[in-house]
Amino acid sequence: MAVIDFGKTSFPDRAAWHLQIGDNLEAATMGSLLLLINERNEVAATAFKNAGNPRPIDKVVLSAIYGDAARIMIENALRHHELGDDVSFGEDTLGSTLTRLCSTLFPGDSINELRLRRDQSPSLFASELQAAVKIWEVV
Repeated sequence: MAVIDFGKTSFPDRAAWHLQIGDNLEAATMGSLLLLINERNEVAATAFKNAGNPRPIDKVVLSAIYGDAARIMIENALRHHELGDDVSFGEDTLGSTLTRLCSTLFPGDSINELRLRRDQSPSLFASELQAAVKIWEVV
């Protein structure tokens, strides 16, 4: 994770965050994911600054960012057709992280089932994903 000035990047100046995610499922997760927080967005930057002892507003912001990051990761996983229930990836790879996230958020559902549901009803799947990440719930 990094806090940067989006005004000095190709990201929209007014965006609060951006999750960069690599395409190589065999690559190490730590080198494949990067959450960028826009320092120009005071609400998001402050929420991360206070993450150890968040205020109520920080909890809401962190929940939104967590939910959006999970959505991006799940959508990325379902986009990779080489990612499936019968495929295994090395420990700490992006492929294993995405597979684990799918099974954590949707226990009992195969990746192929998730992909089919997303393809058949994208808006319903988006709501299912929102429910799975428990957006706005403080854990």
